[in-house]
Amino acid sequence: MMRVCIILVGLLSLLSIEAYDVGLTFLDSAVAQGAVCLDGSAPAYHMDKGFGAGIDNWLVFFEGGGWCNNVTNCLARRDTRLGSSKQMLTTETFSGMFHNKPKYNPDFYDWNRIKVRYCDGASFTGDVEEVDPKTNLHFRGARIFRAVIEDLLAKGMKNAKNAMLAGCSAGGLTSILQCDNFRSLLPSTTKVKCLSDAGFFINAKTVIGTSHIEGFYADVVQTHGSAKVLSPACTSKMSPGLCFFPQNMIQYIETPIFLINAAYDSWQVKNILAPGVADRKGTWRECKLDITKCSSDQLNILQGYRQEFLKALTGFDNSPSRGMFINSCYSHCQTGIQETWLRDDSPLLGNTTIAKAVGDWYYERATFQKIDCPYPCDKTCHNRVFE
Repeated sequence: MMRVCIILVGLLSLLSIEAYDVGLTFLDSAVAQGAVCLDGSAPAYHMDKGFGAGIDNWLVFFEGGGWCNNVTNCLARRDTRLGSSKQMLTTETFSGMFHNKPKYNPDFYDWNRIKVRYCDGASFTGDVEEVDPKTNLHFRGARIFRAVIEDLLAKGMKNAKNAMLAGCSAGGLTSILQCDNFRSLLPSTTKVKCLSDAGFFINAKTVIGTSHIEGFYADVVQTHGSAKVLSPACTSKMSPGLCFFPQNMIQYIETPIFLINAAYDSWQVKNILAPGVADRKGTWRECKLDITKCSSDQLNILQGYRQEFLKALTGFDNSPSRGMFINSCYSHCQTGIQETWLRDDSPLLGNTTIAKAVGDWYYERATFQKIDCPYPCDKTCHNRVFE
């Protein structure tokens, strides 16, 4: 019994070293500008200040959490942490890319590290002036984005030597869609780059051949009035809903950008390839929860999805200023937790951790554009198993 206690204490102390809590800052001044969450509450972020040599370096990371594509779905989010800062926990765990110790985060530990909470439902792209008094829904994500950046500029980011816009999932999509906009809001002397973690959502058909995600994204853009934030170079050629897909937007981005994504992204498999509406009998349920439970037919379909994912990346690697770490894990978001960012057992590509690949690319010590061999060849993966 004593030995079990010692082991538990050891594990708890390890966890406390690998992660720590940072308080929540409410941006009350943004409310007057109409830069508010779905319910009209103030936007919010967590900030751990830079120090030493990193005092003028800024990591601005946008949280993920899916999207709401119509009034009904947005109402369901409005009174949760994904629609209201009143419902957010007042502390957030910082780990991985946010850590303040060089052992865990060698290239960015002393930067100003900011995690912006997600409460608008459209990857910080919406801007609708009208508010229906019946629902009190505010579609103002683009205003939140601008208000947060302006607040950080006033807090010292106007003197930034280095700055990186980043995000995971829906926030990773933000870092793609808002990348050049972020660059334009910072001084011309600042070295600016963008990083998208699990934000490269592809326009793929479901297992029954329907275009589920394409219609969903079209509704998100319509509901939130997102078109004006999207690249005119894209929207002049295709519908705004299609310009919500990174594969259609990425060619127009001028700022250096790095993509981290699993080719078998667990969110995409669950929500783009085999969403409930395309799997009414639940034959994909076990496979979606644990890739080792997939049948050989399902694995063949997953291999096809990977091929489609890689095809959507065509041309992305045409510049050394762009980086990519495309592994073959069944996972979603790999920068914000220590086990996948940098640890002795972290995922590797070309014998390189995600932390080293991103650091080498940002500081131009080396280029990094690697795509993993197909599942199940990568033994370094941390494959997600869902309950």
